[in-house]
Amino acid sequence: MTMPIRPAIAPTASITPPVAGPGPLADGGFSELLGRALGDVTRIQDTKADLIAAFLRGDAVELHEVMAAAEEASLSLELLVETRNKFTDAYRTLMNIQV
Repeated sequence: MTMPIRPAIAPTASITPPVAGPGPLADGGFSELLGRALGDVTRIQDTKADLIAAFLRGDAVELHEVMAAAEEASLSLELLVETRNKFTDAYRTLMNIQV
């Protein structure tokens, strides 16, 4: 999306936010995007647990499938935690700004 460049001569011109186009935030906003991400991580964790349980029961599950699911679950949780940490840092930074 492109925004036209406004001349610096007109200081009274108001700045309007860009209109949301098609994309992940256009439908329900940030809260919906965050909710879907949390749901995805939960789904991946549940899949990992199901595969481990099936492997331990002796079902037809290969070890490499269990290991891949465990690694995917670990990476998705790590990404979620790091995202939370970045948002927390950004929030703290905004709260420390003196106006």
